[in-house]
Amino acid sequence: MQTMVPFSKMEYTRPDFESYKTQYLELLKDFQTASSADSQSEVMIQMNELSLSLGGSQALATARYQINTKDEFYANEQDYLDEVNPLFGELSMHYSKALITSPFRADLERRWGKQLFTGSELYVKVINADVVEDLQRENALCTEYSKLLASAEIEFDGKTLNLAGMSPYMQDIDRDTRRSASEATFAFYSANAEQLDRIYDQLVHLRTSIAHTLKFPSFTELGYARMGRSDYDASMVATYRSYVHKYIVPIATRLRERQRQRLGVDTLMSYDEGLMFKSGNPTPKGDPDWIVARAKEMYNEMSPETSEFFNFLCQYELMDLVNKPNKAGGGFCMMIDSYRAPFIFSNFNGTTHDVDVLTHEAGHAFQAYMSRTQPLSNYFWATSEASEIHSMSMEFFAWKWMKSFFKEDEDKYQFKHLSGALLFLPYGVTVDEFQHFVYANPTATPAERKQAWLQIDKKYDPTARYDGIPFLEGGGQWQAQKHIYEMPFYYIDYTLAQVCALQFWVRMKTDRPGAWADYVTLCKAGGSKPFLELVELAGLHSPFEEQSFVSIVDDITARLDGIDDAIFD
Repeated sequence: MQTMVPFSKMEYTRPDFESYKTQYLELLKDFQTASSADSQSEVMIQMNELSLSLGGSQALATARYQINTKDEFYANEQDYLDEVNPLFGELSMHYSKALITSPFRADLERRWGKQLFTGSELYVKVINADVVEDLQRENALCTEYSKLLASAEIEFDGKTLNLAGMSPYMQDIDRDTRRSASEATFAFYSANAEQLDRIYDQLVHLRTSIAHTLKFPSFTELGYARMGRSDYDASMVATYRSYVHKYIVPIATRLRERQRQRLGVDTLMSYDEGLMFKSGNPTPKGDPDWIVARAKEMYNEMSPETSEFFNFLCQYELMDLVNKPNKAGGGFCMMIDSYRAPFIFSNFNGTTHDVDVLTHEAGHAFQAYMSRTQPLSNYFWATSEASEIHSMSMEFFAWKWMKSFFKEDEDKYQFKHLSGALLFLPYGVTVDEFQHFVYANPTATPAERKQAWLQIDKKYDPTARYDGIPFLEGGGQWQAQKHIYEMPFYYIDYTLAQVCALQFWVRMKTDRPGAWADYVTLCKAGGSKPFLELVELAGLHSPFEEQSFVSIVDDITARLDGIDDAIFD
């Protein structure tokens, strides 16, 4: 591990594939010719150190490119990584094969854990030399999409704004402003509709071709394997979506009606949905530096572990939080492997989202920080649905301190956050069902995909109205969801995790110390177990069990129904 320095002083060196390959193949040969589990374990440690060095370089390049997509140096590095990462991936595949065929596998599993081998069995199925060029093309298309969205320059309110900069206007208390902001935002998508359709069409056909080359029936099965899903399948996800439809959609429909009444509008339109209260959404009562200062106080008080963690982030500049020109959209957390240091990226824009995204990504970062002592980098992160439990649960554990961020709007925030957690679930399963349609019908035209979106959206959000926004009326809403382009089949993971996080929310009302202890245990486990075993480790019901919905619905409904909407005016 490299000596820790601030993010701005971390030295980036382009990963040299040929040099890496030489070292890697030498170690692979040593592993394959080792005469004992002890000898193979020694090689595994060396492999891990080599992987940490590579991961650190990849993370630095990606983070710095995302911070400024117009930075010519890191834009070139991102293009380079798009080309070479599949080559690195192919090397990893050979190591995975060696692991799962080791004559000492039983001993190695006892020493390093079974999950390493489960993951390796999946990995050897998702890449080989025959698909490397296709994977390079897939990376390039995803980067093209990201650049396209980052290029948005929308003239509004006398300013030139990017997509994140439009968000506050879409929550404005003035309805005309909300509508105009929505029209301007989606006019950008309409103006780029041809490129958006082309990029996604090429991705769908390319991914389907990759799947067939790898002997999968469709990309759906390959997509699940890429996501590392070893203990559930598409049929279980379909059943889970049916539970959301049964238990959550009726509650979400009632919440939208309450919102319509609070806002005093005849019909709740799509451009109204961002405003929860007629008097305005809660906003943090200070600037970004003030928010970080409040967060530091919160994490110092929350637990000794979070205090150490957040001070580490601050000391070493491991957060880039504020929206700015040419910055990529969204928020994420990554691990700079060579330093075993988590890094948080977001786009603060003066809305509730600033606190939500900070606590959310801090949940990811806290888990990574607690897992950084795991012996193998494979275990730094859990699979994505488990990782989202860490982030979404942290949002709820932070509730106790929301008054320091929102002052007199604390109740507004908590109502918005809890109702938002429920309102998100139907949208999340809409995204997932849509992707299952797409990859089950890879020859569908762009127009047919958009019609499918409208039908699925109506199923889970029966009150949705997009009148006056042509891009949305035509079924293009999904094209603003980056995961659909860049990380297929990821999005359901947020909803699975949300059901788990809401279980923590219910538990912390009567046993916060116990809930927190289980949460820390979950974080420390990292990716050492598959999803459902991690859920069990945390004392939670599997979201694939109907009981997981039964266990949360009454408490949440009671909390929301027990609040008189009139207090928010």
